[in-house]
Amino acid sequence: MTQPATADTRPYHHGDLSRALVEAARRILETEGPAALSLRAVAREAGVSPAAPYHHFKDKSELLEAVAHEGWMALDVALTAARAKASDSNERMTSLGVAYVCFARDNPALYRVMYDRSRDKDSLPDQMKEEGAYCQVRNTIDERTGGGVSPIDLELATIAAWCAGHGLAEMIGFKQFAPLKEALGGEEAFLRAVFEHLGMFAKLDQG
Repeated sequence: MTQPATADTRPYHHGDLSRALVEAARRILETEGPAALSLRAVAREAGVSPAAPYHHFKDKSELLEAVAHEGWMALDVALTAARAKASDSNERMTSLGVAYVCFARDNPALYRVMYDRSRDKDSLPDQMKEEGAYCQVRNTIDERTGGGVSPIDLELATIAAWCAGHGLAEMIGFKQFAPLKEALGGEEAFLRAVFEHLGMFAKLDQG
C-alpha cells in the first residue's frame, strides 16, 4: 500500500491541488489497482482532507477522465522524445512503435484507464488526435510517403500502425517471446525488430 503524503511533503502548492490529486490517483492505480481507487483514497494519498477532491472532481469518473488526459499527454511526450532521436522517417516509425509499447509496459494501469475512458466516446481524445500521439504517427507516415497518398489512405495507414503498436503492447509480456528477446539482445531490441518486420508501409512506399 502506498504511504500517504504528510503535511510537509504534500506534492502541490496553492492552486495546484488538482494535479496533485491526479498524480496521487496514478500512484494508487499503479501500486494497488483500479479497485483501490476512490476520492477518499486519493485524498489520503495526497495528504489532504477527504472533502478536498470534491472541489475539483464531482466523482470518481471525472477524476479518471483527468487521469486519462494526463496519460495521453505523457504518451505524447514519450513519442516526441523518441521521434526527435531518429535520423530518418523510417527509423522514426520504428522508434515511435518502441516508445509506445514501452510506455504501455511501464504504465500498465494508466494505459488501461486511457483506453477504458476512450472506448465508448464518439471521437478520439483531443490530445490524441489534434497535435498529440496519434497525430505524430500520422505525420511520420505522411513524411515517409512524401505526402503522396490520399487522406483516407493516410488515415487507414495510421490506424494500422496504431493497432500494431497496441497489439504488441497487449502481448509484450507473453512468455513465448522470451527466447526471441534473449536471441535479439533484450526486450527493446525485440520490439524494434518486430516493428522493422511489419512491412505495413511497403505498398505506400511503392505508390
